[in-house]
Amino acid sequence: MKDAYERKEKLSLTSRIVIGMVAGIILGTIIRYVAGDNAWVSLYLTNGLFDVVGQIFITSLKMLVVPLVFVSLVVGTCSLSDPSKLGRLGGKAVGMYMITTAIAISFAIFSAVLVQPGSGIERSSEATFEANEAPSISEVIINLFPDNPINAMAEGNMLQIIVFALLFGISMALVGKPGERLKGFFDDLNAVIMKLVVILMAVAPYGVFALMAKLFTEIGVEMIGSLAKYFLLVLFVLIAHGLIVYPLFMRVLTRVKPGIFLKKMRDAQLFGFSTASSNATMPITLETVTRRLGVSNSVGSFTVPLGATINMDGTAIMQGVATVFIAQVYGLDLGIAEYLMVIMTATLASVGTAGVPGVGLIMLAMVLQQVGLPVEGIGLIIGVDRLLDMTRTAVNVTGDAMVSTVVARSEGDFDEEVYYDENAGKKLEEL
Repeated sequence: MKDAYERKEKLSLTSRIVIGMVAGIILGTIIRYVAGDNAWVSLYLTNGLFDVVGQIFITSLKMLVVPLVFVSLVVGTCSLSDPSKLGRLGGKAVGMYMITTAIAISFAIFSAVLVQPGSGIERSSEATFEANEAPSISEVIINLFPDNPINAMAEGNMLQIIVFALLFGISMALVGKPGERLKGFFDDLNAVIMKLVVILMAVAPYGVFALMAKLFTEIGVEMIGSLAKYFLLVLFVLIAHGLIVYPLFMRVLTRVKPGIFLKKMRDAQLFGFSTASSNATMPITLETVTRRLGVSNSVGSFTVPLGATINMDGTAIMQGVATVFIAQVYGLDLGIAEYLMVIMTATLASVGTAGVPGVGLIMLAMVLQQVGLPVEGIGLIIGVDRLLDMTRTAVNVTGDAMVSTVVARSEGDFDEEVYYDENAGKKLEEL
């Protein structure tokens, strides 16, 4: 008994999350094919227990996002001795995020043109999609500045919260002793919030189990069958981008071993996959970046929330493959000019894309409209988008951490000893 207990204690957080995820997938699949039509199972188990536990878990993570972003950004900003550093951080981070997004969608389009996932698929007359209107670039810029910061926090408007926190932190740094006294309060508050993140991570395996169990009672293998070529191609490009492009950036721009980066990112990737939300995963991403990868809080507290809002490499990959797929299904040819328009539109649109589940479809509608493709074609891929949304969120959070590390390295705010220390941030594993 004692040996079994000790083995249980030694299980890492990653192992426990994987066990919860696999168990949820297996149970959900069994329920779908054995008791999928049972009203009691649907009411009390699928839409009862699993849904309640899963939603409480995601809501608890989202509960931390606004206070975490605001407090950590204020702490990081007011600690900057050089105000011009903030402009450099912003320029480098936005530039890196847009470069990786452009690479992602270019890779996706090239792969789709090569593989032709839409060839041989008959268009369904039932395929429909109601496109929401996407904001213009001017609206995105204007909406960066909150007219009511409290309302921005209540609505979870990340860009407005980031701008207000930066201005508040800069003011604290410039005001003198009042700012110094206030900084102590924010430092303590930040420590309390990060402790709350650690506590929530302790129950993560149960939340992940419930989310996976409910999802796989609703999604069957047959749904993927008719779109297997499209599904597998998007999945391949996502994995290749995450395991090849990001490590290559790490190796070239930071001169560190990228394998360590991927190993330390596993918890955040699993959270991203389970929640399908960059915002919900942000507390774990920030914890990983600052405490396990060696990025200073002044950099990580800025680049991670910014990345969760504007870094949409995974979504860009879906948009690239889906655009080519829909064009092939409808028998429409796209030229070089149209492909370049897709790349430019998706890259710029990522700046105004919020990190919430399903938003990629809204942005895809805008991309399709730009090149004259029927928006209702999105209805063809909605069935498998949830599974792909989970994978691309894992890719997005990996990109957030990679850019944070690269920017920190360029600013001299990267601790290489922490990066190579396997025990750095190990308290996450000890829960």
